[in-house]
Amino acid sequence: MPNLITDTKNLLTDLIARYSKKVDYLMIRLEEAEGADIILRGDKVETLSECISVGGQVRACYKGGWGLSSFNNLATIEDRIQEAIAAARIVGDEETILAPINPVQAVCELPLTGTDPRNISLSQKKDLCDKYTDLLKSIDHRITTTSVRYGDSAQKVIIATSEGTFIEQSWVDMEMRFAATARNGDTVQTGRETTGSRKAFEDLTSLDEQVTSAARRAIEALSLPSVKGNTYTVVIDPVLTGLFVHEAFGHLSEADMAYENPDVLEVMSLGRRFGNQELQIFDGAAPEGHRGSYYYDDEGTPATTTQLIKDGILVGRLHSRETAGKLNETPTGNSRCLSYQYAPIVRMTNTWIERGKTPVNDLFSGIKEGVYAKNWLGGMTNGEMFTFGAGEAWMIRNGEIAEPVKDVTLSGNVFQTLKDIEGIGDDFYWDESGGCGKGGQNGLPVGCGGPSLRIKDVVVGGEAG
Repeated sequence: MPNLITDTKNLLTDLIARYSKKVDYLMIRLEEAEGADIILRGDKVETLSECISVGGQVRACYKGGWGLSSFNNLATIEDRIQEAIAAARIVGDEETILAPINPVQAVCELPLTGTDPRNISLSQKKDLCDKYTDLLKSIDHRITTTSVRYGDSAQKVIIATSEGTFIEQSWVDMEMRFAATARNGDTVQTGRETTGSRKAFEDLTSLDEQVTSAARRAIEALSLPSVKGNTYTVVIDPVLTGLFVHEAFGHLSEADMAYENPDVLEVMSLGRRFGNQELQIFDGAAPEGHRGSYYYDDEGTPATTTQLIKDGILVGRLHSRETAGKLNETPTGNSRCLSYQYAPIVRMTNTWIERGKTPVNDLFSGIKEGVYAKNWLGGMTNGEMFTFGAGEAWMIRNGEIAEPVKDVTLSGNVFQTLKDIEGIGDDFYWDESGGCGKGGQNGLPVGCGGPSLRIKDVVVGGEAG
C-alpha cells in the first residue's frame, strides 16, 4: 500500500484545534485502500481490476445537526472542514447528545495468520478463479451457467477528533462467491456458496469441496420434488441460524432503527421476553479473527461484546454515540462506515446465537413430519417479517431425516419465531460469508454464527399442498 498517510497527526491536531470551537464536535477520518476484484461468468471475464483509493471525510455536529464532507485531495481539507461545519450549523436546531467515551491514542493492525493477498499477483488470483470455474463446470453437462467472484481489500484508517482521539487502524478482508445454475428442460436450479476471511489468502485456496457442493446441489435439485407448502416443525443448521439472527433480529437491534421509529422502540423494549431461558444472542467486534472484528469503530469507540438477549429477555441493543446518548445507554462500538464516502451508521459486527445443550440428533426427536433445512439460497426481511430460501432441505419423518426436497422457503415473524424455538443444539459454526447492506452502504463485512435450532410452526413455502 502506498504510504500516503504519514506524519498527519500534527496536521490534523492543528486543524481540529483551529476549527473545533465553531461546532460541538469535529472528526476527521483519512483512509487509504487498495484491492482486487475479479468476476468470471462462465468463460467470460466480466471484471479484472486492481484499484487504489485515497480520501477522507470531515464530520461536524452543531446543536444536534450533522455536516459531512468527503474529499480525495488532502490539499482541500480546510475547504471540506468549512463545508461540514457550515452544513452542521444550518441544520442544527436542538442539542448535541453524544454518549461519552474516553479519548484514545492508538495504532493497531488486525493481524494476518498467513499470506497477505497483496503479495499475490492478480494473475494468480485469476488462475484461482479459473480453477473454481472449471470445477463448477466439470460436475455435469447440465450446468449451464457459472459465476465466480473474488475480492480483497486492505484499508488503513486514521481518525482524529476534537475530543483528543487519534487512532490509526488497518486490516485486510477477502471474499469469494460461487454459483452454478443447472437446467433440464424448463427446470432450473441454482447452488451457491460464499466464504470470506480476515486471516490469510490460504483460506481461499482449498475450497474445492465447497465449490463442488454448490454445483452438485444444483444438479441434484433438478430431479427433487418440491416440498408441500405447509406449517411444519423445522430444524435449521448453523448457517441458516446465522443468517436468521443477522437478518431477522440483528437489524432490529440497531438502535437507530429504534430511536427513529417509536413503534420499533416499543416492540424492542428492554426487559421484554423474546424466547425461552436458553436463548442467548450477542453481537460484537471484540471476538478476534472474524470478518466483523476490529479494535475501534469509526467513531473511535472501543470494540465490545454486547449481549442482546439474555435468558430469553432483551437486555441490550447496538449503538453509535448519538443513539446511545439519545436513549441514555452505553456506546457499544457499532458505528461503522463502508468507506470515507459515507457517514458512519449503526451496524452489526459479528452476531450470533450461543450454543445450547441439546445434542443435534435429539433436535429431530418426536417430529412426525417436519423439514430439515441447511445453507441459504437467498432471502429478504421487511421489518419484523422474514423469508429465507434454503440451499438444501429434507423432510423429517418420525424423528428421522428422510427424502430430500427443493424449493424450501421459511417465512415468519421474527418475534414469534424466537418464541417458537423449542431446542438449541450443542453445535456451533461461524459463517464468514456475510456482506451486509444498510443505508446504501452495501457489502460491509460481518460475521454471524450459531447452533442448529428446532423451531415449531414455521411456514414453509413450496408446492401448494
